Amino acid sequence: MLDHLHTTPSTVFRSAEQPHKQSKMKLIVALAFLAVALAAPQGDKKPIEIVSSNSEMNADGSYSFDFESADGTKVSESGSQKQVGPKPEDIGTVSKGSYSFTTPDGVVLTVNWVADENGFQATGDHLPTPPPMPEHVVKMLVDLKAAGVL
Repeated sequence: MLDHLHTTPSTVFRSAEQPHKQSKMKLIVALAFLAVALAAPQGDKKPIEIVSSNSEMNADGSYSFDFESADGTKVSESGSQKQVGPKPEDIGTVSKGSYSFTTPDGVVLTVNWVADENGFQATGDHLPTPPPMPEHVVKMLVDLKAAGVL
């Protein structure tokens, strides 16, 4: 009467092994698709030529570099060591630089930036800016500063 529920050790082993084989097969198929995608031709994307490049590293830790590529991308950076804390060993690198590139629709975008003890600050005409502070907040900050709280 319960013959249809009868299992042998070999059928238990096969049924327990089946999901493992399926997951292995799925992994192999996924890796095959990945290999095909990576091997596919990338169109006629050729490396972009660097048309100028300069680099300088100084014994005092200061540095500068810049480069320009054939597509008009420009990068420039300089930096130096600076005491950024109260102790002489609180030394950090402060840097400034800029980069510019041309968007697909032909607009040149430029970002100027500074990275120092105040963090990273980037500016550019295309970057969003916060709205002006309401007058009551400006007055409150002035009052707090006058009271010595800020």
